[in-house]
Amino acid sequence: MNPTHTRRRVAAALAAAALSVSMGVALAPQASADEGGTPFGPGCASVPKEGPGSVEGMADDPVATAASNNPALSTLVAAVKKAGLVDTLNNAKDITVFAPTNDAFAKIPKSDLDKVLADKDMLTKILTYHVVDQPVTKADLADGSFKTLEGGTLTTSGSGDSYKVNDTATIVCGEVHTSNATVHVIDTVLMPK
Repeated sequence: MNPTHTRRRVAAALAAAALSVSMGVALAPQASADEGGTPFGPGCASVPKEGPGSVEGMADDPVATAASNNPALSTLVAAVKKAGLVDTLNNAKDITVFAPTNDAFAKIPKSDLDKVLADKDMLTKILTYHVVDQPVTKADLADGSFKTLEGGTLTTSGSGDSYKVNDTATIVCGEVHTSNATVHVIDTVLMPK
């Protein structure tokens, strides 16, 4: 796989994951039983009980599409669209997206966020940093280290239903499944080094 294709695949996966997280864990765990467990975390309670944005509804759609069905992930979805990563994320297979919620994006000063949104290369770099080219289940989160599509590394730690990513972001709704991804919704946007 050439580096450009890999970057695009990662960026797409990140965007999709971010969308899912921003939507407050709108991705579904209904894929097959071998794809992992059920969603966990306090943010899962805000997921709609039925319809396209519900866990069941999202399980049938690829990650970017699934995220677009949940208003809590609208900032992530907009960023993924702006970076041109929708098709990349939707066409990727067996990826994991650490998806920031709208509240996560709101932590970034508006002037800084506007600069990133205006710089497609930087936006793509940040979004693809949120995507891992392999399934990451709850069992993998206790003490994990994962290479991202951007080329950097994410670390995870925790136990029970409480997990951190890079010691800065908390997983608010983890292990949400779409047709092509595992999504862990997070409360902070991750920044590559």
